Amino acid sequence: MTTLPETWHALSRVLLGDPELTAPEVAQQAGVDLEYTRRLWTALGFPPVPDDERVFTRSDVATLAGVRKLLDQLGGAADVMLQLTRVTGQSLARVAEAHVATSVDQLNLSQIGTEPDRVVTALVARFEPLLPMLEPVLSYVWRRHLVAAMFRVAAVGSTDATRTGALAVGFADLVGFTAISQQLDAPELAALVDRFEALAYEHIARRGGRVVKMIGDEVMFSADTPAVAAEIALALVAAYAGDAALPEVRVGLAYGPALSFEGDLFGPTVNLASRLVNIARPGTVLVSEELATPLGDAPDFTLRSLRALRLKGIGRTNVWVLRPRAPGPRHG
Repeated sequence: MTTLPETWHALSRVLLGDPELTAPEVAQQAGVDLEYTRRLWTALGFPPVPDDERVFTRSDVATLAGVRKLLDQLGGAADVMLQLTRVTGQSLARVAEAHVATSVDQLNLSQIGTEPDRVVTALVARFEPLLPMLEPVLSYVWRRHLVAAMFRVAAVGSTDATRTGALAVGFADLVGFTAISQQLDAPELAALVDRFEALAYEHIARRGGRVVKMIGDEVMFSADTPAVAAEIALALVAAYAGDAALPEVRVGLAYGPALSFEGDLFGPTVNLASRLVNIARPGTVLVSEELATPLGDAPDFTLRSLRALRLKGIGRTNVWVLRPRAPGPRHG
């Protein structure tokens, strides 16, 4: 802890309540096994806390008691709860880091000073009036994503299919990002990444795809059908090519079985799409044969077969270049 103890206590009181309980006391009052309580805490992404430190609050007891009720509803599926806890912790850690980083950027450090306790005190003053507004927004966004996830299950037809069913998986990354990033200062680099993410979310969501995750200068996305994935890929290429503030992107697409786990996707289809984006030229979309085949008669796309390539960890693979069909008269 880099801040002064009194500052940390003030921060805790504003956001959580009075830090007056130890971990054993929280577990006992919530009716949860202490060892399992420690595992939940670690799954959230927090470091271990010595049993004699009074850093926990009444809200910790209430939340842990809620976890116990959830466990009862899940039939005692402790491992499932740990999995959900990991996903929740990872996701909300990013949200919290982004909120704090944005607020720090808006602080006038020349007046406040850079001492940790002064910065934290300023952040507390900034967040305290915002908390009643932020919490309902977070709850609303979660509920909206819950609805979207349920719709995806309904569209596939079974929960098993959503875990291991066929999906189109794509990767798009900025060309030359490493070289560009070395020429930019921190605010310029942040603006570039922000613009990259904004365009990715706009064009993927607009066409019915899902942003699986952002990985620095790369976005991973999925779509239910090859046609939707192809439309997204071409839209991304066009959008970045037309944006003066960003370099071009290259895209790799594959179609096949993918394991959905903790909000991420895994499996050979994901690996193939990742390999394809690494060998694609700037402004180009490379697709696997499994994705190209159902697009063969699609009116909006053209496909050009490349010679079979040997991809690391995958082997000899047939690869296609995807392009939009040029406007003009069609015969047949």
